Amino acid sequence: MEPVNPASPLEQALHAARALVLADLVAGGVAHADVVSLVEDSVAERRWWVQQWPDGVAYVAGLIAQDVQDALLERYGRWPVCPVCGSGDPHALDVEPELGPDPHWVCHKAGVKVASVGSLGSATGGTTSS
Repeated sequence: MEPVNPASPLEQALHAARALVLADLVAGGVAHADVVSLVEDSVAERRWWVQQWPDGVAYVAGLIAQDVQDALLERYGRWPVCPVCGSGDPHALDVEPELGPDPHWVCHKAGVKVASVGSLGSATGGTTSS
């Protein structure tokens, strides 16, 4: 295992991705210790993934958001619940692009971009810390 260099572009990207996903979890009121552990697990897995495919560094924020969303679905249910659609069955937002830079949360039902990953607080009226 390679030593971790906190100043490397990889570590900077992972820390930024962690912060974005945590901001969305805080905005949704679900940033409990066990959920934060899911973020840490994903960051560790994605560190290995990007070490194998360095060109994927721009994609880690969206991938970590999807990893956490999948883990939460298995344990707790849908997250983040769509703030746009006020009627009908509650549904989760999706991350787009699935593998690409500048990930954002979208509602496929309404066909709208809701917020960039890390900015759910502004879309849901929640608070985010700076």
